[in-house]
Amino acid sequence: MTVPSHPWASVVIPIKDERDNLVPLTEGLLKVMDSHETSRTRPYEIIFVDDGSSDGSSEIMDRLATQYPQVSTFHLDRNYGKTCALDAGFKQSTGELIVAIDGDLQQDSEDILKLMAYTDNYDVVCGWRLTREDGLVKMLSSRIANRVRNFYTHDGIHDTGCPLKIFRRPVLERITLFEGMHRFFPALALMHGFTVTEVQVRHYPRIHGVSKYGMGNRLFKSLYDLIAVRWMQTRVLRYDFRKNDGPVARG
Repeated sequence: MTVPSHPWASVVIPIKDERDNLVPLTEGLLKVMDSHETSRTRPYEIIFVDDGSSDGSSEIMDRLATQYPQVSTFHLDRNYGKTCALDAGFKQSTGELIVAIDGDLQQDSEDILKLMAYTDNYDVVCGWRLTREDGLVKMLSSRIANRVRNFYTHDGIHDTGCPLKIFRRPVLERITLFEGMHRFFPALALMHGFTVTEVQVRHYPRIHGVSKYGMGNRLFKSLYDLIAVRWMQTRVLRYDFRKNDGPVARG
């Protein structure tokens, strides 16, 4: 039996000014991914996407890529935002499973293994930060946005903004992303017939760096984007062939 040589998993991390988090994040990810039984026989990859960092993160990412063969870094020529950075990372990835996680150390890398256990039965596995360690404004804006979004999209996900998610590759090959659409991954996946679930994960307060999101870009922008998602849900193409239809003879 031939064992596939391409990565079984890709970890994609969008980075914008996370200088002090990069080394502990990388060490934690390497430890977690090495502990998965599949890594004994197949490689994995960790992909940093530098979204126009200006605090020295770029140099640290390059150093980590030199130090660890599993790590690759791609530098965008300026700051484009999280959706673009994720999309760039997804397109550079080659794994069968794609893990998305932020670079702020507010998620626990070990929870990746917890989500991995569900990937045999679901196409998208989302983290659910049941207990949040954020400021009041951030928590309130997220809670309001999640409730309004769920009311219109009916995706059944409590915490669509949780950065920790795992996708099977066909999901990301089918979904077309636009600016801000990373907030609606569950709804977009369900719209195309994929299966989605969520798993409770841990959440920690930010120690280093500054959050890139506030009331304006978390609540108001997401509500604006909701209109586009709702439109897509009503216009998405859905069809199947009859199972008894075979090839049509020609000539």
